[in-house]
Amino acid sequence: MAAPITSIKRTERSELEIQQDKLAELQKQIAEQEESLQKIMEITGELHKIGALDALQAMLHSKEKITGIALGQVSREPVTNLLNNLMAGAGILTALDPATIQQLSKSVQTGLSEAEQGNEEGQKTGLLQLMKSINDPDINRALTFGMNFLKGMGRGLEKPAE
Repeated sequence: MAAPITSIKRTERSELEIQQDKLAELQKQIAEQEESLQKIMEITGELHKIGALDALQAMLHSKEKITGIALGQVSREPVTNLLNNLMAGAGILTALDPATIQQLSKSVQTGLSEAEQGNEEGQKTGLLQLMKSINDPDINRALTFGMNFLKGMGRGLEKPAE
């Protein structure tokens, strides 16, 4: 029978061996990714030719100044108004029914198409034709929608903004 193992010898690798293993692994990765590395080198070469790398390096050196300028611009009243308006607009859009907005959008497209067609034909509307058009179901529907919209908007204007 074999003798039992009574001690374990640990082999400690030197710093030089660890570095050599890392270099070997890096060489292996370079060999596997040769095409990608060549493309990266071409891209960086082109960026260097046009001066983009120099500009980027200058920007990195001046990052505190650039950040200060950007914050100064963002905190200006027109920009804050724009951001507040975007947030309010987003709030309105999230409150509306998507099906209603889709139908309204299609209606506007159809209306614009017919308006262009009538404009190209040079149509003119007289007072009598205007009075008769109120009986047209499509025009009456649009007028009723518009009047209801204006009525609701008027109610909304009566209340103070929150």
